[in-house]
Amino acid sequence: MIKTQTYHSAFIILILVLIGCFFLNISLGSVSIPINEIFNSLIGKSDNYIIQNYRLPKAITAIIVGSGLGISGLLMQTLFKNPLAGPYVLGITSGASLGVAILILGSSIFGGIFLTLFASKWSLVIAASLGSFLVLLVVLIVANRVKDTMTLLIIGLMFGSLTSAIVSVLSYFSQAEKLQQYIFWGFGNLGDLDWESIRVFLIIYALGLVLAIASIKTLNTLLLGDNYAKSLGLNLKKSRYIIIISTSLLAGSITAFAGPIAFIGLAVPHLVRQWFKTSNHKILLPAVLLFGAILMLICDSVAQLPNSDFTLPINAITSLIGAPVVICLLVRKRKMSF
Repeated sequence: MIKTQTYHSAFIILILVLIGCFFLNISLGSVSIPINEIFNSLIGKSDNYIIQNYRLPKAITAIIVGSGLGISGLLMQTLFKNPLAGPYVLGITSGASLGVAILILGSSIFGGIFLTLFASKWSLVIAASLGSFLVLLVVLIVANRVKDTMTLLIIGLMFGSLTSAIVSVLSYFSQAEKLQQYIFWGFGNLGDLDWESIRVFLIIYALGLVLAIASIKTLNTLLLGDNYAKSLGLNLKKSRYIIIISTSLLAGSITAFAGPIAFIGLAVPHLVRQWFKTSNHKILLPAVLLFGAILMLICDSVAQLPNSDFTLPINAITSLIGAPVVICLLVRKRKMSF
């Protein structure tokens, strides 16, 4: 077990690395921006349009996305006691994808109404939010009737398969340009949000984060087993509701605003456990928050292809960079720990 002083040192390192990655992310792109110019723009001494309206919103979005996915992945892995569980196992993201598919691909089939809805800048966010909210309602109803968390996990995976099947049918009948638009949305994008969108995104993220922080004691108790948790007076049904709602707010809003982002939610909790050697969520949750934000900033910096006009899909970069690292760590460790 790492000593408390070592934890403090590790958190200081993570915070410093996060600050460095934040400035590096803003600096890199098709046009490189000096660090002093970024600092002056942040404190109001200069008004750089690229920084204020593109680079800074994108960096903030990367922090929200990375930290939110990492936390929701940690919540799901603890709730289901499954190292392969991620933020998308409940089908929340699949519901969001279905909502977007109905909006984009449905316009090819159903015409007028969908084309009218698509005129709003909030249309994709609203469609994704409605889709994830409907799936959340069904999951909560199921959670009320099912006592076994593994059964809930399987039902969530079935929801994902069902929504994927519906999306496939819509794709088959849609026009080529609409299908291409939906595929591009599925790549994920951190650079499409303005300040108004970020404010709304941040409010939903904060609600999910508050619920996650409030569940720290519950998460530690769940590690001891459901029967032991009950003997300590824990209301399993209520606790499960709070964890599911927290994950849904985090993962659902991220998918709605930035599209589906792979790898981060599954891998970040494992990477943090490898470093911190603890199962205490008072340590894990803030560490996952910081580490997820750092990893997302790094992936976005690589995706920008510095000094180039091209930007690679963020979804591809998160998997290309992260998956080999996790494989190497797990092969060396040989065991996933909780």
